Amino acid sequence: MTDDEVNAAADVFMRDATVSLFRFESGYTVDPAAAVKDYEPSRRSVAEPDASETFRRGMVRTAILLARPAAS
Repeated sequence: MTDDEVNAAADVFMRDATVSLFRFESGYTVDPAAAVKDYEPSRRSVAEPDASETFRRGMVRTAILLARPAAS
């Protein structure tokens, strides 16, 4: 996974928090919605109306990086 791919996955989630599939160039996939839901700090920050966009995006990236990509 490259930084650009993780950023793209975060962008997809930020546009639509229900997105359940993102495919990396390597062929691995991740469920951004599940990744955020499963990582409590990210889940809380995304739901926090006073959190900045930059902070929320960073927390989404963290959740995606901590998720276990699946081979497809």
